Amino acid sequence: MEVMDAENFQTFYQENLGLIYHYVFSKVGNRQEAEDLTSQIFLKVVRSLDLKRDPRSMRTWLFRVARTTIADYWRIHYRGTTSSLDDLLEAGWEGPVDEGAALVNNNAAELVQDILQALPERDRELLTSRFLLNLSVRE
Repeated sequence: MEVMDAENFQTFYQENLGLIYHYVFSKVGNRQEAEDLTSQIFLKVVRSLDLKRDPRSMRTWLFRVARTTIADYWRIHYRGTTSSLDDLLEAGWEGPVDEGAALVNNNAAELVQDILQALPERDRELLTSRFLLNLSVRE
């Protein structure tokens, strides 16, 4: 069993940054929020880094940290009330959707998202991890 050291952590970070960002973005739907949450996730991982962990369990742990960080984000997000347009824009709202653009963007990816949203959370997460993030069955 290979042990994770500080030098290997940088490689681990580079290999997983894109995966975590795409996972977070799929959950929050906002580029800036996804970037911020991804940074928070890796900061939490660095602060709690266990150098004795093997790389495979590190990835599993990384996604566990990501799930709890996203859950915390939504808990805080829904707790507050937003009353002004400025507050909405600061929170990441991107304005009204242009109906013409919405029709053009109504593609297979949106259909997949609709289908995924109809599934129970556990099934949705399994499919997202396996097929969109290309994680192994074990991970």
